[in-house]
Amino acid sequence: MQQHFSLADCDVMGFDLDHTLCRYHLPQSARLIYDSFAQYLVTEKGYDKDLLTLAPDCLDFCCKGLVLDIEEGNFLKLAEDGTVLRASHGTKSMTSEEILETYGRREWKHFNTVSGMVSRSAKYYLYDNYFDLPGALLCARVVDSLDQHDGQKKYDFWKDMVAAIQHNYKISAFKEDCGTYFPEVKKHPDKYLQRCPESVKKWLKQLKSAGKILLLITSSHSDYCRLLCEHILGNDFEEYFDIVITNALKPGFFSHTPNQRPFRTLENDEEQEALLSLDKPGWYSQGNAIQLYELLKKMTGKVDPKVVYFGDSMHSDTFPARHYSNWETVLILEELLGDEVTVPVETESEPLEKKGKYEGDQLKALYSVSKQWGSFFVDRLPGLENAEETLVRTWSCKCISTYSTIAIPSLEAIADLPLDYRFTRFSSNSSATAGYYPSPPRALLPNEESVTMK
Repeated sequence: MQQHFSLADCDVMGFDLDHTLCRYHLPQSARLIYDSFAQYLVTEKGYDKDLLTLAPDCLDFCCKGLVLDIEEGNFLKLAEDGTVLRASHGTKSMTSEEILETYGRREWKHFNTVSGMVSRSAKYYLYDNYFDLPGALLCARVVDSLDQHDGQKKYDFWKDMVAAIQHNYKISAFKEDCGTYFPEVKKHPDKYLQRCPESVKKWLKQLKSAGKILLLITSSHSDYCRLLCEHILGNDFEEYFDIVITNALKPGFFSHTPNQRPFRTLENDEEQEALLSLDKPGWYSQGNAIQLYELLKKMTGKVDPKVVYFGDSMHSDTFPARHYSNWETVLILEELLGDEVTVPVETESEPLEKKGKYEGDQLKALYSVSKQWGSFFVDRLPGLENAEETLVRTWSCKCISTYSTIAIPSLEAIADLPLDYRFTRFSSNSSATAGYYPSPPRALLPNEESVTMK
């Protein structure tokens, strides 16, 4: 495989919406998502009212890449070989001794399935995007609460959590003002949504002028998608894209066949009957990458058009787009912002934990390095914290270099580059830091100590 990647070589540019084209004010949106789920658990399922109060530093628990072992009530941070690097029972960190006693230095029992990323399971849940993450904190606090009241050993709260998610995010929720999430974003879009920078809007137009086909592929339903796009791009947002696909139900969009997941047209945001084929550009719902690719062949006049897809979720975007469709993938990784340190640590003018954005009610940005979980990218092996050679890559970090062509903190980071700029891609024969742009995370640089390393 060639070492460089250039957008100029791609015929089609596909974009995820949430946390890719549409950036959120993370502290505020995290708090809203947490409240949406907590309200439901307390009012509908009878959980402890204490879940509704949240201390400002609580969101430090939220760290992408955590896996919840549902039956045990434990959260795990995994190394690239599947061993457990850090763990908590509920919100309470487990000691190295407890980790070694519970999990040993062997591969975690579900690692094989979780690393295949093909299915969700009733045994565990992988937190890999900002919509899910506040739910991790809530589940951890539910475990704390159940321990306190019932002294449980096996946990059965997950079905209630799924119900809370469905109640707030189901397709009809936006139209019916159901739950807490959609009504609040409708009322105060500016509080939660960042408008698209002018540089990115200009870049999208340049891509179109250069003859690229632009796709928007989002799992959000059409009504929420419209609200977001009008707010961040303007009322003419449809002019930016050739094809818009909403309720795409990723990752299934990439893995399912046309029979399993046909495209549907929309009328007044209601899905119509299934289409046998996708014949022209437009706005569609559901669908599959196979029929989309057939249309792209027609539109480009090429047998093998080259597609690049930008997204923020390993599970829903980069893994399936690469694995099933063999598209180039650009991972939007805001953790690259939290990892930046532009001045030497000794001359830092404020405590390191204040890095990242402080906004609103002093909740920290979710991409800041978590004090409880440490670097998203690397960590030390439990029990060997003082040994020198024990810094290992996390499983999340390995997934980035395996399934992404490149990783960037935001679209804005590349919007001003010439279209034929040559990025160094992640590939098995180059260094672990090759595909990060504009620079690799500090934690991966030789002789650097990550900010929160023990």
